[in-house]
Amino acid sequence: MKFLDIFWIFIVIALVLPVLQRKFLESRRLGAMRAIERHRKSRVIAMVHRQETMNLLGFPVMRYIDINDAEEVMRAVRLTDDNVPIDFIIHTPGGLVLPTDQIASALLGHPAKVTVFVPHYAMSGGTLIALAADEIVMAPNAVLGPIDPQIGGMPAASIIKVTELKRAGQTDDQTLIMADIAKKALEQLRQRVKNILVRHMELHAADELAVKLTKGTWTHDYAITFDEARELGFAVSDEMPTEIYQFMSYFPQAKRSQPTVQYVPVPYRREVPAEGEKGAKGN
Repeated sequence: MKFLDIFWIFIVIALVLPVLQRKFLESRRLGAMRAIERHRKSRVIAMVHRQETMNLLGFPVMRYIDINDAEEVMRAVRLTDDNVPIDFIIHTPGGLVLPTDQIASALLGHPAKVTVFVPHYAMSGGTLIALAADEIVMAPNAVLGPIDPQIGGMPAASIIKVTELKRAGQTDDQTLIMADIAKKALEQLRQRVKNILVRHMELHAADELAVKLTKGTWTHDYAITFDEARELGFAVSDEMPTEIYQFMSYFPQAKRSQPTVQYVPVPYRREVPAEGEKGAKGN
């Protein structure tokens, strides 16, 4: 066989193999979703954002909540009977306010029970979507995040604070305009979060929590753990089905040339000493 023939065979394999791998993963995902649906008698909708790598240039591309996500989720909700519960699996760093609000509204409007599963993290807009559920199921180390709006890549609350700290006449027009937009964004989001929260708590408590989540109490990447979410009044549970973890395993992160985390991928259980035997400690 000539070298040129070997070269072209290699090129064909390099082009076809990623497509086959993608189709295989899609098949495994659909199979896992159907298994969860049969077990829980529900409609499963998943929104998973991973950092992906473009095939040719290798540039990292960050995924986030966008209009296409909103359209697909709303379509899935419309295709679900009013009596069928929805299980929404979410893994996201957040995203745009408009599609996030559309997704939350679609889940709020579904008559049957809506459960949001957070196996790893649902930050920013992901937290807003989670609040729209009747129940949030978080893994033990999963986290949610603040819902404070960002204007031009900066926290809206910080923009307002800067203008308040500066003396009159020391703030340029562009900053003043951004501060005006920031005030409107904060109030709009606070009102929206409060309207969602009143389904689970009293009006006064809902308003206080909405302010805490949207007014820049924490940095935007602050991690709200399960225990803190429960203390804040979120409708949370830690009963995460193992099928959800299995489903998430079919969304592998883009591979690096050298793995940074390695382990033997099987469950490890502590062996119970036989009767009469001493444990490792105290021997």
